[in-house]
Amino acid sequence: MEQVGAVPAAGKARGLRACLLCSIVQTAADFRKSGCPNCEELLRLRGSIDRVSTCTTTAFDGIISMINPDESWVARWQRTEKYVRGLYAIRVSGRIPHDLEEELVERGINYRPRDSIQD
Repeated sequence: MEQVGAVPAAGKARGLRACLLCSIVQTAADFRKSGCPNCEELLRLRGSIDRVSTCTTTAFDGIISMINPDESWVARWQRTEKYVRGLYAIRVSGRIPHDLEEELVERGINYRPRDSIQD
C-alpha cells in the first residue's frame, strides 16, 4: 500500500505544523507518533518533542492537498513530486537547525529553504 501523510481530523487546524524540510502538514502529535513520512531518516522526529519543535513550524501559508504528486504540475512547482500523498504548506517560514543543515551538506543533499518557491 502506498504511504500517505496523516490527514488531520476536522477541528485540529489550530495544532497543525509544517515540516521545515519537505513542508508536509500534520499535527505535532502525528509528527511525534510517526515522524515525517518524507524526511524521518534525516530529521528523526518520531518520539522527540524537541526535534518536532525545532524541525517543524506553525508559521506557514496555505495548504495544498497532494493526491497524485508524480503527475501534478503543482507538485513539480512546489518540489513535492517525490513525496507521499498528503497535505503540504505552500510556503513555510523558518529554517532547519544549523547542525542539521551541515549534516545534509555532508550527505550531499542540497537544502533549499521552503519559505519561498523558486524554480
